[in-house]
Amino acid sequence: MMKVKIHYRDGKTEVRPILKRGEAMGTCATFSKKYICCHVHVLRSVHNCPFECSYCFLQNYMNNGATRTVADVPALMDEVKEKINAGPWRLFRIGTWELGDSLALEYETGQAAKLIREFATLKNAVLELKTKSGCVDTILNIDHGGKTVVSWSLNTSHIIKTEEHRTASLEERLEAMHKAADAGYLIGLHFDPMVFHKGWEEGYGTLVDRVFEAVTPASVAWISMGSLRFNPEMKKKMENNYPGNRLTCAEMVLGDDAKMRYVKPLRVGMYKFLYGLLRGKVPGENLIYLCMERWDVWDKVFGYHPGSIGHLDYLFARSLHERFGLGEGPPQRELYERGWAAHCSLTF
Repeated sequence: MMKVKIHYRDGKTEVRPILKRGEAMGTCATFSKKYICCHVHVLRSVHNCPFECSYCFLQNYMNNGATRTVADVPALMDEVKEKINAGPWRLFRIGTWELGDSLALEYETGQAAKLIREFATLKNAVLELKTKSGCVDTILNIDHGGKTVVSWSLNTSHIIKTEEHRTASLEERLEAMHKAADAGYLIGLHFDPMVFHKGWEEGYGTLVDRVFEAVTPASVAWISMGSLRFNPEMKKKMENNYPGNRLTCAEMVLGDDAKMRYVKPLRVGMYKFLYGLLRGKVPGENLIYLCMERWDVWDKVFGYHPGSIGHLDYLFARSLHERFGLGEGPPQRELYERGWAAHCSLTF
């Protein structure tokens, strides 16, 4: 019988539980020697997403299947435990958001709740659930042991309304964020992708003010900044799938990672503006980093750059240990550098 192909958008309407097949835990796909990445790990436990962000890379990647969630969480955790036990010196950050939203389907699947309970027992790993939803009510009373970071992808109200279709409104995200913080979860803030649009300064200024009305800096585990980017072949798909969007009209250049992005002076200007707003709200101990940017952009925005991807991984571990007591002890930078060097020798 011929297998019928399902367009990625049609696949959003159906959720199928599946068994774990092959490896589910890997490294973030954004690694490049020319860019400073944070060496986060991903757990591919959900595939596809019910939301309709016009810039989402899934429209370029997932065009032949329904939305699927891995139902056998014990099998996922067996792999996680095997891999983190091989690096007891390291604090692993593991997110479930690479191929879908971590919480958008939680009321239907309960997958995140199961993962939260499992990660609460681990000594050298932190779970990150990243979302554009407000779906937190079913995880608020779980004993998470401080080992889960609930993160939100954040943007201006204008971009949420015009480009992040079917997602939770900014008000709904902030309400959910406040609930999660009150339940003792650490909070992650991802101002990514920043989008250049009319009134963007006022929009991001208002956004930052409202975020820190919802949570305190003391509850924030990390903050990232990133800008709009996509593979060149996605341009036509974005225009076809979302004919009303204007994102592809911007002046963009092809980066060393083969992604289209705003010209560097514009990106740097936007980052500096947002970074100034954030530093007006949070102390220096709060880790702020750039996602998928070259070392020279770090220098222009922060006045420094990590010496390597392993160094940035160490900075995360140090911050999480000093601020929240995570990990088995003070991290050692040389081990993180050595671990990254070994990864490079196998990957590149």
